[in-house]
Amino acid sequence: MPLDHLGIGVPDMESARAYYDALAPLVGFVPFGSGDGWFAYAPDGDTGVQLFFYPAQSDAAYDGDATGLQHLCFRVGTRAEVDAAHAWAVAGGDQILHPPRVFAEYHPLHYATYWLEPRGFKLEVVSFANP
Repeated sequence: MPLDHLGIGVPDMESARAYYDALAPLVGFVPFGSGDGWFAYAPDGDTGVQLFFYPAQSDAAYDGDATGLQHLCFRVGTRAEVDAAHAWAVAGGDQILHPPRVFAEYHPLHYATYWLEPRGFKLEVVSFANP
């Protein structure tokens, strides 16, 4: 069975929702639902892994180098979509780790950008489309 969803704890639900509401359409996600203490996104077309956000139960800061979530990667169809997500992250003041480029060490067509979102999660947007 494929992976169904990921649950992510965040310290501020309101700011996380505002951030991911803006990012979701750039990476092919749509709101999936919300309830008392959670909200979620799913790939447009409702097939694929959903992302659920919950209130963090600890005041400890996120550390991407510790055991646990290392990064989230969103796969898009074109290099232009990677570039658009990068431009959005830059415009929002996010810390860019790698501007868009081919990461041939992973795959000859792995065109991606990486950045840190406001809670410190490393995000990636990747396309495997030919140039």
